[in-house]
Amino acid sequence: MKFSEEVKATLWNLIDQMSLHVADFTVHPDKDFTRKKKWDFPSILKFIISMESQSLKNELLKYFDYATNRPSTASFNQRRAQVRAEAFQSLFNAFTAKYDVNPKLFKGYRLIACDRSGVNIAYNPNDKESYMSNGSAKGYNQLHLNALYDLQDKVYLDIIIQPGKSENERGAFREMVRRYTGSPKTIFIADRGYESYNDMAHVMEKGAFFLFRCKDIDSNGILSGLKHKLPETEKFDCEISIILTRKRTDEIENHPEIYKGIYRTDTFDYMDIKTRPYYGMKFRALRFSVSENSYECIITNLPSAEFSTEEIKKLYTMRWGIETSFRELKYAVGLTSFHAKKREYITQEIWARLILYNFCEIITGHVAVNKCTEKHVYQINYTFAIQVCRYFISKRAEKSPPDVEALISKEILPVRPERHNPRKMEHKKAVSFLYRVA
Repeated sequence: MKFSEEVKATLWNLIDQMSLHVADFTVHPDKDFTRKKKWDFPSILKFIISMESQSLKNELLKYFDYATNRPSTASFNQRRAQVRAEAFQSLFNAFTAKYDVNPKLFKGYRLIACDRSGVNIAYNPNDKESYMSNGSAKGYNQLHLNALYDLQDKVYLDIIIQPGKSENERGAFREMVRRYTGSPKTIFIADRGYESYNDMAHVMEKGAFFLFRCKDIDSNGILSGLKHKLPETEKFDCEISIILTRKRTDEIENHPEIYKGIYRTDTFDYMDIKTRPYYGMKFRALRFSVSENSYECIITNLPSAEFSTEEIKKLYTMRWGIETSFRELKYAVGLTSFHAKKREYITQEIWARLILYNFCEIITGHVAVNKCTEKHVYQINYTFAIQVCRYFISKRAEKSPPDVEALISKEILPVRPERHNPRKMEHKKAVSFLYRVA
């Protein structure tokens, strides 16, 4: 059996196992999926995972090979209403865990990036949790996808979905770190939004390592409050040792070189004014130039004996992999095009897209790319690979399955690490149901 067939069989077997306990994943456990109809529990999950960006009617036509006796859109909507979004979340976790056994390492460490991305959904001002006002202009509805992403294996490990109005990226990060069960020799890499003593402490309590980009020394971030402990040079790589506390005694006020006071209103989960009033913390602070007049700052607890400044810069640069994955998830896998307006159904499709993304990456990770020239190293064309994998798990491929590995290996692209494009910051809207690909 080829590896792609093994991965597909694993995913389908997990769905079959879930169908044995279907009451755990349905809205009304006592009656949902108890009657025999065209849509059973496995077929609903398989269809939603394989859906593309077309209209629901076209999706059904294609999936059932243009058969006249295909299920109607109404029957599909009635059946999907019986499935809880947690069913797809459970499948995502189980499937990802099956292939999270021997992760690729960097100098013996696992590299996990954390970031969030906004996902715009159908306009609905009545959904107060997701509706975002936009000044005098028409508002929009948005969900936030908080993710842990393995930079070496290129798969999503954990996800927290939050409504736009209650978005909390730091809280989501801490929750995902608490849930992480991998090796302690893991480096959590994140951008400036995660710069906080509480986030750092959660990683350290896990026995793991963090590498956060932080605000510059003249801004209002962590390093601006530690200027008295930093070298008086434009570039530095120094060790910081502090004791965090909420107390305000004369001893603390007179020794800023030892203590760092934090406000009572600041969230810090490992400190209690009575039982644990102090929390010691050691980390490195780095500042290096990225151009003639600009600098970047990094805080990390990675040992300087193992990781030089140049290697720290390289690790942070690798964080861009999660940004690339968001782009592929939205535009190659189709996270911008949903087939529903209800948030519960949209959440189903978000988890389904994540399953499909990991399914494709697990397969492509085992496809050898042999072409290499003096000018370029080559990589898989992911947009093409996702089309192959999506067809591979569709009902149409059951009659004559494609040679997935051979097809994917033929479509490759050169790696251009020095290519840079300006980041587009304009607001992206959800794709209307009236303007889908024909």
